[in-house]
Amino acid sequence: MVRSISFIITTFFVTVQTCFAQSSNTGNWLFYLGNHSLNKKWNVHTEVQHRNFNFAGDLEQLLLRTGIGFNLSENNNNFLLGYAFVKTARYTNETDKISFNESRLFQQFITKQSFNRFYITHRYRLEERWIGDTDMALRFRYLLGLNIPLNNKSLSKNTIYLSVYNELFMNTKGHGFDRDRIYGGVGYCFSKNLKLELGYMSQRLDGRHRNQTVINFINTIPFYKVEH
Repeated sequence: MVRSISFIITTFFVTVQTCFAQSSNTGNWLFYLGNHSLNKKWNVHTEVQHRNFNFAGDLEQLLLRTGIGFNLSENNNNFLLGYAFVKTARYTNETDKISFNESRLFQQFITKQSFNRFYITHRYRLEERWIGDTDMALRFRYLLGLNIPLNNKSLSKNTIYLSVYNELFMNTKGHGFDRDRIYGGVGYCFSKNLKLELGYMSQRLDGRHRNQTVINFINTIPFYKVEH
């Protein structure tokens, strides 16, 4: 199993180096995703994203997101209210950058399904965004995700899995379409509640494409004692 993990990590970083050798338009996103149950109904969400124009060190965006959620059914159909703070840096030319802040309120609904080894997630999110000194803007997001365990029948300890998703963003103003993200990666379950994913994302926005490598650490350790 250690050899398998080493192989995945080595393959990922070789791919990263190849991507950067071929194109300077590839960035890197570092994710921490936390979703912690407070009891059988309530949960708290914590999230940090550090997005770079390059592999590390050239900040594109820092995103901090949190929220409180409620399960409409046992461990599923979760409705969540939250807040996000976003600091964005944008190049005005090849060397100069400007920075601005954004505040978001958001409401989301997540429902999950499983068929044999297929774990499917639907996420619907509505965001109210205040960017700099501009007026509030509304944006709708829909994500369809799929996880497939490879060496076990479920996403249990020591499982290697494939992770893919597509997320579409729509604005309520302008031409409607905002962006589209397609992601594919390989993950490893250290336990039922701790996972690491290494992946690659293609993002289409503003009539252009932007690509990112992704390192994603996922923590779902509950904040209460689960009865077995």
